[in-house]
Amino acid sequence: MQDIAEQLQAWHAAGRSFAVATVVGVSGSAPRDPGAALAVDTDGEAVGSVSGGCVEGAVYELCQAAIESGEPVLERFGFSDEDAFAVGLTCGGILDVFVQPVVPGADTGLDAGIAHIAAGTPVALARVIAGPAGLLGATLSVTADGHTGALSPSPSVVGGLERAVVAQARAMLETGRTGRIILGLDGRPCDEHERGTVTCFVESYVPAPRMLVFGAIDFAAAVVRIGKFLGYHVTVCDARPVFATTRRFPEADEVVVDWPHRYLDSQLDRIDGRTVLCVLTHDAKFDIPLLERALRLPVDYVGAMGSRRTHRDRHTKLREAGLTETELARLRSPIGLDLGSRTPEETAVSVAAEIIAHRRGGSCLPLSAGDGPIHHDGTVAEVSGADLSAADVSASDVAAVSEEPAARRSPHAA
Repeated sequence: MQDIAEQLQAWHAAGRSFAVATVVGVSGSAPRDPGAALAVDTDGEAVGSVSGGCVEGAVYELCQAAIESGEPVLERFGFSDEDAFAVGLTCGGILDVFVQPVVPGADTGLDAGIAHIAAGTPVALARVIAGPAGLLGATLSVTADGHTGALSPSPSVVGGLERAVVAQARAMLETGRTGRIILGLDGRPCDEHERGTVTCFVESYVPAPRMLVFGAIDFAAAVVRIGKFLGYHVTVCDARPVFATTRRFPEADEVVVDWPHRYLDSQLDRIDGRTVLCVLTHDAKFDIPLLERALRLPVDYVGAMGSRRTHRDRHTKLREAGLTETELARLRSPIGLDLGSRTPEETAVSVAAEIIAHRRGGSCLPLSAGDGPIHHDGTVAEVSGADLSAADVSASDVAAVSEEPAARRSPHAA
């Protein structure tokens, strides 16, 4: 919904009713991740997408029906091989779509959520997508220090459930996670197969993840461009003012002149488990102090450019600085996947591919080499209440590094 928030806020401010269709579950080769949204207003104007075209027409009609009836609906779309013209996903996946009508002023939770999303305020939108009819569509807008909305006009009936949803939504917001949570009416953790459960879809809207690029070299310019393409807020940092200029990096969100390790120390309150660090200086006087700090922080990815010899020397110096083998194992060096890259642009694709594979759990093998799922759900959680609690989830939990499948790395020259 974040992609279409500006239009939704405009409709909302104008008092125009609309319906939002949100992908709340995927399986197999479904084309869009949970959270993808399509909205339709009373005049029939549509914004956004839930499938890239496969079932867009059918979802559009569901939105129009929801505006007319005022009732939310959860619909499942799958592949149909019985009728080539049937509404279905030709890719063979399964897509669960929740369609919710929105009448400005009628739901304080939705009103607040839309306003927070449009303003860029971190917020988790928790909506009941399955459960008792009286709760279906109920929405809570959860921020770091409070929440707006209610699951029921009678708090005594679902007070425990509401408190549990708020706690879990806030935990997911802290780590930027989106997914489903399943609870009993009393708020206790439940398995999805139990009867009498409530399923909430929680969407976390947080600022863009950060990419910190250290080393204002020609390769960095290409990495900046692909980082922006992937949706990162990109900062370039270099201690040399002659190289670290906005003219050389016009697409960067920030260009900072400072020693890399000193700049990183100043950013501790702005980095989290989604932050990626690309160290491209391959100069020990910059790299070692920086990596000594970076590999001990709860960030998603740390990669460093250099030859195999540079990598070995770097490891030796970092061991001497006191880093453990577990901490050293987090370092992706030489940075990137082995694509045979030569140019800065090709190298940037190699770096981006490794970041995506690490985040999503990709095998780094050609899709034609296997027969398993094409899409991975590395950042989207579908969990039961037993799997996720405010006490259990933190930025450091999400940042815990798991070993990615073996892949050869590109031997960039020092």
